[in-house]
Amino acid sequence: MENKATLKEIAQVFCKLGCIGFGGPAAHIAMMQKEVVTQKKWLTQQHFLDLVGATNLIPGPNSTEMAIHIGYEKKGWKGLLVAGLGFILPAVAITGCLAWLYKQYGQLPQMQPFIYGIKPAIIAIILGAIKPLAQKSFKNATLWVMGILVAIGALLNISEILLLFTAGFGALILHYFKSKQELHSVLPLGIVPWLTTIGITSGQAHLFWIFLKVGSILYGSGYVLFAFLDTELVATGLLTRQQLLDAIAVGQFTPGPVFSSVTFIGYQMEGFQGAVIATFAIFIPSFVFVALLSPLVKKMRNSKNLAAFLDAVNGASVAIIVAVCIQMGQETLTDWKTVTIALISLYVAFRHPKINSAFLVLGGSLLGYALSIL
Repeated sequence: MENKATLKEIAQVFCKLGCIGFGGPAAHIAMMQKEVVTQKKWLTQQHFLDLVGATNLIPGPNSTEMAIHIGYEKKGWKGLLVAGLGFILPAVAITGCLAWLYKQYGQLPQMQPFIYGIKPAIIAIILGAIKPLAQKSFKNATLWVMGILVAIGALLNISEILLLFTAGFGALILHYFKSKQELHSVLPLGIVPWLTTIGITSGQAHLFWIFLKVGSILYGSGYVLFAFLDTELVATGLLTRQQLLDAIAVGQFTPGPVFSSVTFIGYQMEGFQGAVIATFAIFIPSFVFVALLSPLVKKMRNSKNLAAFLDAVNGASVAIIVAVCIQMGQETLTDWKTVTIALISLYVAFRHPKINSAFLVLGGSLLGYALSIL
């Protein structure tokens, strides 16, 4: 049974997540799971998993699209806009302020002591949330084997979208041979980007098109985004490599979607208007893709054949999140201080699963600051 949600409640939840959502898409999805499944009970574990799997199949920022999906499921078009904007705008506002400071003073504020403690706490948040998702995802031995293979593939840097579709179609073929039923056709998902005529300069129009294209075709993490932008902007002389590196830094120590880094980039290129144009262009495809995809998710679940595809994609999605967590651990747990923060956070996350993620983020931040000055 799924509880109802008001627009005000949706706004409150996703604005909060937009303010405390450090750690990238895996951490954001873990926080959403705790909020909307464990605490609010707006979605069942299975429904949440189906949305995670479906979201991974379309381009764009995964955690932002999850927020949009959840809003659409609870309150239709109004919920879609409220959840998506609630999650995006806090990060955009923070990034915009940092972009202005950078333009004025040529450097970023020192946030590293606080981020030092947040990263180990984020690992605990992900592991705490992934446990019930894994229990729901891996329903049989076949899905367990697929999940392990996908996790290994992710650790070997094989394309996430390739892993997801391979798992999905592999399960579909296995189900076909088991059931001897004719496969239903899978409708291709996509949308042709469009550009609205507005009164902007040619430079701003070019900026709009670049980020609209990125938001429409990009799969993968924020690091893939930065590699793409290096080709689109740095190689063409529109942005310096130092500005791109500083944009990466902003993406790392601000909450919310990593894609909000484009606000910083847009501001450096075309001022306030550039920040608005770049932000709008990169996020608008996510709203369109989710609106197109959402009605198909329930149809997939109701079809026995396509449900097998969706189950495999769900398991693969969880496996990829586990792989991300392992990689984060390798990068983050580098000394006794970070290990201590991670262990304390893990104890709290597993011992008290209903505790709000905000307290773990805040506790990790303060503990990291205290230990970093020792």
